[in-house]
Amino acid sequence: MNRRKLLKVLPWITTPALLAVVFAVWEIAVRTLNVSPLILPPPSQVFGNLQRLLLMPSTWQNVQVTVTEIVLGFTFGVIAGVVVGVTLGKLPLVEASVRPLIIALEVVPKVALIPLFVIWFGFGMTTKVIIAGLLAFFPVMLNVLLGVRSVDRGHRDVMQSINASKWQTFVNLEVKSMMPHVFAGMETAIVLAVIGTIVGEYLGGNEGLGYMVVRTLNELNAPALFAVILMLATVGLIMYFIVTSFKRFVIPWHESVYSRKVVG
Repeated sequence: MNRRKLLKVLPWITTPALLAVVFAVWEIAVRTLNVSPLILPPPSQVFGNLQRLLLMPSTWQNVQVTVTEIVLGFTFGVIAGVVVGVTLGKLPLVEASVRPLIIALEVVPKVALIPLFVIWFGFGMTTKVIIAGLLAFFPVMLNVLLGVRSVDRGHRDVMQSINASKWQTFVNLEVKSMMPHVFAGMETAIVLAVIGTIVGEYLGGNEGLGYMVVRTLNELNAPALFAVILMLATVGLIMYFIVTSFKRFVIPWHESVYSRKVVG
């Protein structure tokens, strides 16, 4: 097996092996040191509770709610981020005018806004979608703005030399140059959208995986709490994997994707 194939196969071998070692050490340490299950339950209890939760229809309803909120918030945040980023990138005077407002909105802790959103929109899905979208918006917008400003001057000169229109230049040059920046923002945005959704459910929700965290915490059911955390981690990993897979599909020519294919 050459190095290229080994690099593709290796993560599928090492990652499960490392997880198995971590869980084994965790199980042995907890039982050897007689750690209370209320503080750190052994993995066997965690997976037992995970299996029990996965057999409950209400769990899948909560998963569906959380995934829907993440997807909607992420989608709205990406669309708004791209539109605003392109607009500000093409209109430097407007960008300079609104820059203080953008910085002020970016540095405001979004968690502090959740009570306001609850007052305005209630405890339903709308609040969580807005929080997720707001968190996803800024990394996409800032990366798109950088992408619009980073188009190579030589490439612009080539487009002008062939009498390309502004629209042709935008579609054939600026969009392609901007796409790697868009996906760089999306990779960060999907992580923040997951966090925003869970925090929104945690602080002001009555359904979703974040609500399950609160419920298991109030019950002092540590094994179930760890099981819910594992479910949250799985959802986040799947979402991130979908974004990165879409990136490889849309811009396979970019160095961030292509370099992984040609290593070795």
